[in-house]
Amino acid sequence: MIHVILCDDHAMTRRGIRDTLAEAVDIQVTAEAGSYAEVREAMRNATCDVLVLDLNLPGRGGMEVLSSLKEAHSPIKVLIVSMFPEDQYAIRCLRAGAQGYLNKAGDPADLISAVRTVAQGGKYVTPAVAHMLVESLSIPENQTLHAALSERELQTLLKIASGKRLADIAEELMLSPKTVSVYRARVLEKLKLSNNAELTVYAIRNELV
Repeated sequence: MIHVILCDDHAMTRRGIRDTLAEAVDIQVTAEAGSYAEVREAMRNATCDVLVLDLNLPGRGGMEVLSSLKEAHSPIKVLIVSMFPEDQYAIRCLRAGAQGYLNKAGDPADLISAVRTVAQGGKYVTPAVAHMLVESLSIPENQTLHAALSERELQTLLKIASGKRLADIAEELMLSPKTVSVYRARVLEKLKLSNNAELTVYAIRNELV
């Protein structure tokens, strides 16, 4: 039996994933979580072979979960299931220690296959991500300016480009508006841009949104 913990900040999304996994007789969901703190607690108290993890969590996000598991040399395998574009996040997540990456817009049937693959110690990526991994072997990671952004900076860029105000971003990320403003300033500096309009144009041109 493959024991799974689900971590997503949207209860409806967790229900959809749970219902999909329930179709497999060899997979059992042992716990659910909606934040960094909750998933840490769940992993302490429930059996877990595979963590199905969203990136966009309130406060400390999915990348921080990956980092903590890597530092602890945890045997738990991680499958990222996210709405963020594969071409911008999949390789980052795999390099950070995830064993697989699925986009939420993908076929639900792929979820069961992905969980089984990572539980057995394999890597699960879509053909598109596999192609990007091959391409990345010959492309410097710093080729694009946004490759130098930290995870929080990239999140800030994506949310600004999606039309969200700094106050809304601060609330979603459970940060102070001042902190988000600092991230925005760093993004502008690293991308050599001047304002939110230019950030939005940059994100569109680079297919980040």
